[in-house]
Amino acid sequence: MKKLFLMGRSEAGKTSLTQALRGEDLHYHKTQYTNTGDYVIDSPGEYAETKRCGLGLACFSFEADVLAILMAADEPFSVFEADCQCYTNRPLIGIITKIDSPFANVPMVRNWMEISGCERIFEVNNATREGIDELIEYLNEDPIKLTWQQAKARQALGLTEWEDASKYGLV
Repeated sequence: MKKLFLMGRSEAGKTSLTQALRGEDLHYHKTQYTNTGDYVIDSPGEYAETKRCGLGLACFSFEADVLAILMAADEPFSVFEADCQCYTNRPLIGIITKIDSPFANVPMVRNWMEISGCERIFEVNNATREGIDELIEYLNEDPIKLTWQQAKARQALGLTEWEDASKYGLV
């Protein structure tokens, strides 16, 4: 299973999503520090909310196979800038939580994630487990494995390891 790194504002649902992915009962637990589990890295929301702590997110991202921007469907604004994918060397996905909120605006949050550079976006409800199986299926896909020569050829073309390189004759 791919190791997933979750980043997002406080109370967006990162820890609840971690519990849902593990099949645990949901209970509130304030994340005080970055927790690295078997296949999920859960970070405190303050890291995404505070510019000085953002470097911590970058450091922990190197421990993961895939990075996830997590936002609640009722978020009033996004803390992630446009095209933040360019700062990473890992696939970036979006996860929208609290899709059942009476104040949910899923299309707006989806738009923010697309602008930030998310390649795939998952809509989940941690309490009912809606969308969780789809996310688990994605995480169960094997990470791309490249030889050193393949990685070097992709880098020379400015491609990431997960981008389709068949149009360049690289397979």
